[in-house]
Amino acid sequence: MAVSRINKPRTKRGKRYLENRDPKVVENVKRAMFIKGGRTSDKITKALKQFYILKTPFALMLSKKNILRPFDDSNPLEYLAQKNDHSLFMFGFDSKKRPDSLIIGRMFDNQVLDMFEFGIEKFSPMEDFKNEKVTLGTKPMLVFNGEAFSVDPEYIRLKCLLTDYFRGEVVQNVRLQGLEHVLNFTALDGKLYFRSYKTTFLKSGTKIPNVELTEIGPSFDFVVRRSKLASDELYKKSKKQPKEIMPNKKKNIVRDGLGTTYGRIHMQKQDLDRLQLRKLKAFKRKFDKPDENKSENGNIKKSKTDNID
Repeated sequence: MAVSRINKPRTKRGKRYLENRDPKVVENVKRAMFIKGGRTSDKITKALKQFYILKTPFALMLSKKNILRPFDDSNPLEYLAQKNDHSLFMFGFDSKKRPDSLIIGRMFDNQVLDMFEFGIEKFSPMEDFKNEKVTLGTKPMLVFNGEAFSVDPEYIRLKCLLTDYFRGEVVQNVRLQGLEHVLNFTALDGKLYFRSYKTTFLKSGTKIPNVELTEIGPSFDFVVRRSKLASDELYKKSKKQPKEIMPNKKKNIVRDGLGTTYGRIHMQKQDLDRLQLRKLKAFKRKFDKPDENKSENGNIKKSKTDNID
């Protein structure tokens, strides 16, 4: 039986390289690699370039053609992903049986997690739209339209894949002027419509500006052909988060669906008889019962005593 040998780095540069590829508590931004098949059409080549521009700078375009069949044998694809340290991929090919096909997928633990095959029915590149484009590397806003994204289990997984593919960096703060790119996905009758828009903020006389959308491309009309989803066990394993980033659970604190925080306080039963109040004359006990030593006129009665000589 062959034993896998672990080579230790000989230089500091090699050590840093291996440490960068090791699993981390907070992972790096997911990168995508774009692969051309053994036979590609002009439409597929342009489509790969369009998606490569959308994913820049977290993208890698492989120059050589690779004869792959991911749905039949995913080992060569997994080797390329591990070699280049990329967890997202897009593979384009063209054949008589499946013309103008794109396969979009993602990896987990160096093995294919999910992938979908789409056929391009209609395509318009960015050059066909003569509008002002957004800045490269801008984090887009994702919009999903269609009942299938919330009902169909396959489309729910597709929504998760597309979110993972195009979300970009995870940021803590958001600048209003930076929200300039919108990617819209519409699922209807087994087709997926992909549109890209640029936002323009106009004055409205209030703090909330008016927003206009201008289509800047690319524009795709896809037909969903086939898919390969991970097993429930592997998918559950991929969603597991390390304990280091999990927030510490606080007792007696509950949040509702709107984000409102409610707290529960436990107190001992209070004795109302010993409740400390303001000391007012009206609450004194001597005003509650009349003093027997006082007369009706308020004069103090003198007690009669017998004088004994």
